[in-house]
Amino acid sequence: MEMIINFDFTVLNFIQEHLRNGVMDWLANMLSYMGHAGLVWIAICIILLFFKRTRAAGLIALLAMGLGYLLGDMVIKPLVQRPRPFMTEDARNLFLNAELFVHRPSGFSFPSGHSCAATAFLTVMFAKNKAIGWIFLLPVLLMLFSRCYGYVHFPTDVLCGALLGLLSALLMLTLFRVTKLDRKLSGRK
Repeated sequence: MEMIINFDFTVLNFIQEHLRNGVMDWLANMLSYMGHAGLVWIAICIILLFFKRTRAAGLIALLAMGLGYLLGDMVIKPLVQRPRPFMTEDARNLFLNAELFVHRPSGFSFPSGHSCAATAFLTVMFAKNKAIGWIFLLPVLLMLFSRCYGYVHFPTDVLCGALLGLLSALLMLTLFRVTKLDRKLSGRK
């Protein structure tokens, strides 16, 4: 565990020392708000539900994000109870006295809900339409990075949140493919 904590703080403090700047602060703050509760991804999925061709992708992504939320926020976070980086004793000893510029999230850190939702969404988009997946790749990667940049998640929180999102999406994609619900929702036989 000590090795993981050292890795996490090494990465976080490298970001704070070498990558912090006004433009990135603004971008990370904007991405943090956009990803709050998966709102941007949920909004896009709701729009996708209105079109027969994209209806299955929208529903699968919503269900994958919901599954990730249930597992991550309702099961794993209460079990692990990992404090957020800015709340730890190590942060008080190592943090570079930079102000926390994003909204101070409450709750536990592991796994990252932003990362879970964004990765679940991205996985479904890539599976259903690679062109749409490529459009969202950079915003998703920036959102994942912004959680460490903002000092509100450890890198391992982000990685495990992304893994949970990926697995949730793959499970939902498989379920819809096996039951042929994705084809029915899209009007195909």
